[in-house]
Amino acid sequence: MDFLQRLARFLDRPLFPWKKLIIGFSVGQYLFEAFLGFRQYRVLQRTRPPKVLEHEVSQDVFDKSQAYGRAKAKFGAINGLYGQLQNLAFYQFDVLPKLWSWTGNLLIRFAPARFTGEISHSIVFILAFIVIHQILSLPSNIYNTFVLEEKFGFNKQTPKLFITDMIKTNMLAFVLAPPILAGFLSIIKKTGSQFFYYLWMFGAGLQVFMITIYPIVILPLFNKLSPLEEGKLKTDVEDLAKKLKFPLHELYVIDGSKRSAHSNAYFFGLPWKKHIVIYDTLIEKSEKDEVVAVLAHELGHWSLGHTTKLFGISQAHFFYIFALFSVFVNNSSLYANFGFTKEHPIIVGFLLFSDILGPLDNVIKLLMNILSRRFEFQADAFANNLGYNNELARSLIKLQIQNLSTMDADWMFASYNFSHPILSERLKALNWQPTKKVEAKAGDKAEGKEDVATATGRDEL
Repeated sequence: MDFLQRLARFLDRPLFPWKKLIIGFSVGQYLFEAFLGFRQYRVLQRTRPPKVLEHEVSQDVFDKSQAYGRAKAKFGAINGLYGQLQNLAFYQFDVLPKLWSWTGNLLIRFAPARFTGEISHSIVFILAFIVIHQILSLPSNIYNTFVLEEKFGFNKQTPKLFITDMIKTNMLAFVLAPPILAGFLSIIKKTGSQFFYYLWMFGAGLQVFMITIYPIVILPLFNKLSPLEEGKLKTDVEDLAKKLKFPLHELYVIDGSKRSAHSNAYFFGLPWKKHIVIYDTLIEKSEKDEVVAVLAHELGHWSLGHTTKLFGISQAHFFYIFALFSVFVNNSSLYANFGFTKEHPIIVGFLLFSDILGPLDNVIKLLMNILSRRFEFQADAFANNLGYNNELARSLIKLQIQNLSTMDADWMFASYNFSHPILSERLKALNWQPTKKVEAKAGDKAEGKEDVATATGRDEL
């Protein structure tokens, strides 16, 4: 595209302060998110639940929820500052060019000559970058799992399982990253200035591939899936799927309880072959009709085309990212500003470009959250129209209590951070009429996260 080429020439200015611009973006985003966090912290200091929850949640549960929210907010603030200092240190002390040089020397010393080109170098660079990030984030992860979550009775992980999961995650990265990076870089090198078309098609194919291998290869590394046993729950779910013409292939129970007290359900798979997964804790802590109501909400996402729409939006998002990257991929001033005066590694350019794109991505994040919240209301309404009003409301309240989830939120904080409505909004939309307090044990964490993950074709409550 001529426009993109003209824009690339315009932005490649020798004296343009790219480093100051990126640092400014990073600091600005941190300060804005800290401001939103402060607004939310004030909400977490309230002593009474929202009016719609007064008859649903006891004062003791509300107090615990607020305390948990404040603890997470404090941890988030400290962790955010820690992450910001890391970013500034990486930029200020030219960590990227030093890491590039070090990994290049490793290849020269230990690898055959045919593995010392840019693609091999980029793979080793990214793997080293992943290991460094893992080491730097380890203290935060340990504190979050074994101190914060443990304090509120949520953590089920043992140190052994924590370490095993970390090793498996890194092994996956070391197995999957090299071929993906090799494909990414080869396409850019071989297809010229129009590489973003081919890169976009590569990304779409990669998503389909990940959807296919996720249940077969990745998921079994971390959890055990067992067929749901025969009984009323299985019959009711199969009847619901048949009624909605949902292409259900298999109904599983996942052993989520070995890591935490998550209670959730989701589906994943290709358009013609779907799998439903129910957490063992959801079955243990809910009535059967409440589990079916949760799945009615999930299948509402499918029936209303939400997963397809979000997949399409993700493809458009990838296309605009790759198209804009073509503007920066050969920007000499950008590379030079970060210490790359002789070499212009494509992968480094992509990392720097991602930082430049930060402010625009935050706007897209806000818009996607607005859309996602709308989809959640629609899925709730779908389950309501199927006759699951009371069952869905009770299940949402139980999840909220078990998870000690945030029961109220500052509107600015929620708009920016929440992809799903808070409980009080969902109950109002369902026209929920309280009768008595819903019985559920607080302190057993039931993750109330609802995420339509287009990368794996997975939709969960």
